[in-house]
Amino acid sequence: MEKKKYYITTAIAYTSGKPHIGNTYEIVLADSIARFKREQGYDVFFQTGTDEHGQKIELKAEEAHVTPKEFVDGVAGEIKRIWDLMNTSYDHFIRTTDDYHERQVQKIFKKLYDQGDIYKGVYEGLYCTPCESFFTEAQLVDGKCPDCGREVQPAQEEAYFFRMSKYADRLIEHINSHPEFIQPVSRKNEMMNNFLLPGLQDLCVSRTSFSWGIPVSFDPKHVTYVWLDALTNYITGLGYDCGGEGSENFQKYWPADLHLIGKDIIRFHTIYWPIFLMALGLPLPKQVFGHPWLLQGEGKMSKSKGNVIYADDLVDFFGVDAVRFFVLHEMPFENDGVITWELLVERLNSELANTLGNLVNRTISMSNKYFGGVVRNAGVSEPVDEELKAVVLGTKDKVEAKMEELRVADAMTEIFSLFKRCNKYIDETMPWALAKDEAKKERLETVLYNLVESISIGASLLYAFMPDTSQRILGQLNAKKRALDSMDTFGLYESGTQVTDKPEILFARLDMKEVLEKAEKLHEEQRKAAGKQEEAAGEQEEAAAAEEAVTDIEKKPEISYDDFAKLQFQVGEIIACEEVKKSKKLLCSQVRIGSEVKQIVSGIKKHYSAQEMVGKKVMVLVNLKPAMLAGVKSEGMLLCAEDENGELSLVVPEKEMPSGAEIC
Repeated sequence: MEKKKYYITTAIAYTSGKPHIGNTYEIVLADSIARFKREQGYDVFFQTGTDEHGQKIELKAEEAHVTPKEFVDGVAGEIKRIWDLMNTSYDHFIRTTDDYHERQVQKIFKKLYDQGDIYKGVYEGLYCTPCESFFTEAQLVDGKCPDCGREVQPAQEEAYFFRMSKYADRLIEHINSHPEFIQPVSRKNEMMNNFLLPGLQDLCVSRTSFSWGIPVSFDPKHVTYVWLDALTNYITGLGYDCGGEGSENFQKYWPADLHLIGKDIIRFHTIYWPIFLMALGLPLPKQVFGHPWLLQGEGKMSKSKGNVIYADDLVDFFGVDAVRFFVLHEMPFENDGVITWELLVERLNSELANTLGNLVNRTISMSNKYFGGVVRNAGVSEPVDEELKAVVLGTKDKVEAKMEELRVADAMTEIFSLFKRCNKYIDETMPWALAKDEAKKERLETVLYNLVESISIGASLLYAFMPDTSQRILGQLNAKKRALDSMDTFGLYESGTQVTDKPEILFARLDMKEVLEKAEKLHEEQRKAAGKQEEAAGEQEEAAAAEEAVTDIEKKPEISYDDFAKLQFQVGEIIACEEVKKSKKLLCSQVRIGSEVKQIVSGIKKHYSAQEMVGKKVMVLVNLKPAMLAGVKSEGMLLCAEDENGELSLVVPEKEMPSGAEIC
């Protein structure tokens, strides 16, 4: 019998920088679903990847003094490293700079243009560079981007547009007739009420203000705008061929069973993407799930604040499966979750070290202590055994029901309820007391067998969520991973099997103070690194500004050297300065030039205070005929530079020079 297919995708990660734990949560969530579907017997194809084009990337590469391709190669490699570190079982990692993807995007653009769905126009709106999105004034929140809260800038440029309204009614009908299409339901209501029902605007699908993108094949000054490029990865990664039949994988796996994405990009996946597919004549994905965010407990993650939490740092502290446990178990279905170092330590100590690790260690240790590690079912049962078995055998159906609704955290809670019931069973049966009575030896054997069998089933269920821990437990018990369809039978662990004689500690308890001290050192390094980056960026900006900033002024008639030689310039030191009382713009300075002191009046009060002037070495035209300014005598002129905005800067010697030095 042919397996049922299941195609699951994550959103492709944007290659603007290293992903933090909130970004990493999505790939771990998708992996747990993909693994569980495989356990259920599905033929799973699991795709993830990176989104690598756009203005933000172009700017980041420029700041880093590398080409955009070199920049995204580095970041994409880092993203893939972290996905692999987290033991995710994706089948394909797509990059939007892959040749096959770029070719298909160009073909898709041309097809949609030829059939009249795309047309050329002029875009004028408010643009958010980080989100690479245009907004109307009405869509802004407090005058800022509704998605990220950053500043937006007015933008106008020639662009191609997609006729969204042409397909809007068809999409509304599809959403209404497929209630499972957008999940959770709150996301569906948001899309209908805020975007679809008020009426869709045509979508900008090309840009000319930057070049890092896929060129439009028939108009190469335009590059394909982010969403028509990024969203199509879900079909190009399967081998879709626009105008052809497509690969065997595309024929087999499309439409997607689940697009797993963050709630912030639900609009693009439930409005733009379905409409693109309708225009291409392709079936729509079966479900789009907009998961909540995993937030830093101290507020928004920021490198300058030194509170960014990265997956690889957490793995160094806690191990891969402990991190997987936390991000999966602590995330609510609809509301945002919170991650802090304190919560991580607390959950590791309570759930992983105590509930699970201690259970496995105690069971194996008692089996070795009382029976040399041999686990035998002597068949001496009591009513409490049936209560344990009922919980253990009922867990699989509960987990499957939760996973069917994508309630992964709830599914894990059911598994840990099994382990907690095992711990309670130890307290109820008191194996240490049974061991004291030779007549109860077979009852003790039965109790330990029931524990090993229950843990084997729990560990097998745990595989989709914590694969390494599952295998380590089963390895110590010398047990095979149980198939889901055999978990309705208790007693499949072979009687007489010997467990390991050296049980390992699955999760060691951690000292809260020690972890927090190490975390603070880590974040202090982040703050220092961010400071150095900001300093370097500032220096680069200053250097660039100095190199690029120029001002052209109206040219005066040429003079001869003899004319210039009549002017006498010397270095002066300002020894006193005060405001001219009858003027709003004049300062009166006492300037020492060699052994002489001259009084010079200058119109620079707007740019310098009297206090600022004292002590400065300045360049002075000393043989200017004296003049009366606002009733005050002026005996020379201080040299200043003026930019096109009227800003003034005193001209000062580059090196330390004595008062009176000649300027020639």
